[in-house]
This record gives sequence, structure tokens and C-alpha cells, in this order.
Amino acid sequence: MQSLEDLYKVIIDRKEHPQEGSYTCYLFEKGLDKILKKIGEESAELVIASKNGVHDEIQLEACDLLYHMMVLLVQTGVPLTDIDAEMTRRAEKIGNLKVMKKTDKES
Repeated sequence: MQSLEDLYKVIIDRKEHPQEGSYTCYLFEKGLDKILKKIGEESAELVIASKNGVHDEIQLEACDLLYHMMVLLVQTGVPLTDIDAEMTRRAEKIGNLKVMKKTDKES
């Protein structure tokens, strides 16, 4: 099974060593606007798949979104280790319940 870290390394390699015909290289060539557009598209597709409740589609769209997010991280120079550190920091907050405003619960 390929880990997110392995995928991140492949994406970095594609940026540093472009290969003809690579979709990842195409995204880097087109730049930030294209990458952001793809993230928006994949986010919407994940929302629709989730709304429809189709497990296989949810899985596929979640993978597409994660991939495009990782391309964005590489493009913007954000190391995956920074994301991991932030997730670890947030995990330490688990169990620290906060009072939610009524508007938070309804949105």
C-alpha cells in the first residue's frame, strides 16, 4: 500500500525531474491556478458523491482530492511533515470539549 508520504515523495520527484506525459508535471507546468481549480472540482465531486451515498465514488473522489492537495503542498513548499505535526498537535486537543454556539451546530 502506498502511503501519503510515498506519494508526496513521488510528487516532489515529478516537480524536480519532469517527465513527459506525467499528469503531475502537467499540473506543475500549468501552475497554481490550475492546481487550485482541480482542488475545487475534486472537492465538489466528493461532496456530491457523499450526498449520493455511493461508497466507491466517495473513496475515489477522496483519493483525487488528497492527491491534488498534495500537489498543492509541493507547489507551495509546505512539507508533509508540517501537516503531520499540525495533525499531531490537534490530536492532543481530543477530549477538550468546547461549548458550541447555536449557529455552529446548525451550519
